[in-house]
Amino acid sequence: MAFYEHIFIARQDIQPQQVEAISKDLTQIVEDNGGKVTKTEQWGLRSLAYRIKKYKKGHYVLLNIDGSADAVSELERNERLHEDVVRFMTIRVDELEEGDSVVVRSRDREGRPTRYEGKDSRPNRFENKKPDSNKTESSETAAE
Repeated sequence: MAFYEHIFIARQDIQPQQVEAISKDLTQIVEDNGGKVTKTEQWGLRSLAYRIKKYKKGHYVLLNIDGSADAVSELERNERLHEDVVRFMTIRVDELEEGDSVVVRSRDREGRPTRYEGKDSRPNRFENKKPDSNKTESSETAAE
């Protein structure tokens, strides 16, 4: 058995409950073909890098699969037939990642304050600059 990371993007106009139902159906397909889905992560509605079939956003879902190539090919065949799946990608990996993925971890950081928020120690860019001597000289010569 090999390890795979599988990501699919569902249409933006379906409900999150429908996305969960799709991922349960796809999990069942993998299990029927002798594989096992070890982790399912829903990344939510995210913007696409470019338009796909006139959609600007999509529901992203990650599946970590421990199974054979036949199980993955059957999964991909069913996704091609499914009208709510816009794109999918499967990558074979040496080992499956434990815990949250990078996307989920970066989403947790969004609520944190910025680097300089609440700090008065950040120097003001314009505070320590000396007045430009060329400008004062040119304004004096223009006044004469």
